[in-house]
Amino acid sequence: MSQLLIKSIGKGLNSLSYVAPKSSIKKALSLFSTPRKGRVSKNQNEFLSTSTEKTIFYNSFPIQTYHWETKNPKGTILLAHGWESNSFRWKKLSKQLLEQHYNIIAIDAPAHGKSGDKTFTAIQYAAFLNEVCSTYNPNHLIGHSVGGMASIFFLHDYKNTAIEKLITLGAPSEFDKIFLNYTNMMGYNKTISKGLDQYIFDNFGKFPSEFSSAKFSEKITAKGLIIHDIEDKIIPYNEAELIHKHYKNSTLLTTKGFGHGLKDQSVNDAIIKFLNQ
Repeated sequence: MSQLLIKSIGKGLNSLSYVAPKSSIKKALSLFSTPRKGRVSKNQNEFLSTSTEKTIFYNSFPIQTYHWETKNPKGTILLAHGWESNSFRWKKLSKQLLEQHYNIIAIDAPAHGKSGDKTFTAIQYAAFLNEVCSTYNPNHLIGHSVGGMASIFFLHDYKNTAIEKLITLGAPSEFDKIFLNYTNMMGYNKTISKGLDQYIFDNFGKFPSEFSSAKFSEKITAKGLIIHDIEDKIIPYNEAELIHKHYKNSTLLTTKGFGHGLKDQSVNDAIIKFLNQ
């Protein structure tokens, strides 16, 4: 979406807010939480179909899971992808983890892949993760980007103590920064900005500033590995430093040149080494 189009949409919603504030806020929230891509393509399905696929439900929303099993497993790992992606992003890593004798569970996030719902929040993603963990009982959890944030939210909100190790890749810390970046990008006025904050509070019991991966990680008992690229242009490196500062039982691994995706064999090697320790 071009900058000109983004600003035009923002101006249009600002104008609407003067006559129909609730409608403008609803539309602004929909733009923020509706992914434009991330559904499973035909080529991606060829790999995902090598798993045992199972749909489970959170309330009435279908959650798509993919299960790969190995003989004499060391444990079970749950994989949570990021924004506008799906479980295919784990293709290379999941194969290597299977070779290391780990069972693999991958989940498609809300409104992504083959999972249900039309909109996405990290808060709802956390609820999806809790439902999947109740079904499969994984020992370890790996999350990329907002999948890492949702993983922390899940461990905090649902007090899961069965997860022994948590690995985050390029995960954001402060939810309000994500919201602020969005409202600034769109050029929203105070009516919409405050309305969005109030919507989060009304529906999730906290304001955006209260949803913090860093603060939520303080009481996590699982051993943590935080991987973040110092040149990440999507989620600034200082977000990882902030999480690490609060997450006492964690190690921070800094990379350079792999960007937000962190798709490099050296990253996979570090993940495998951490899991095997």
